[in-house]
Amino acid sequence: MNTMKNRVQLIGHVGNDPEVKTFEGGKVANLSIATHEYFTNKKGEKVEETHWHKIVAFGKSAEIIEKFVVKGKEIAIEGKLSSKSYDDKEGNKRYITEVVVSDLMLLGKPN
Repeated sequence: MNTMKNRVQLIGHVGNDPEVKTFEGGKVANLSIATHEYFTNKKGEKVEETHWHKIVAFGKSAEIIEKFVVKGKEIAIEGKLSSKSYDDKEGNKRYITEVVVSDLMLLGKPN
């Protein structure tokens, strides 16, 4: 059961061109993906709900993202949730939750 703790799997479309940075230990890629849910509301209408997820990838996953992933690309990721906080310029506490990638699969048509 330990392997199931803090495990996230998402399939979605990339919302922006990834931002990839190189540092002493390798590369890091930051991007967002959109996932969609469909449900029927009380009026019987089909409704689409979009959720945005912040994604961060390191090492080999970041290199793959840099080479093959662009805005609109469909990808599948597996990883874990990571939360952190910081103080903004006005001194307000801000919170960020992101998915740290452990596995990545490129879906859809090749770019």
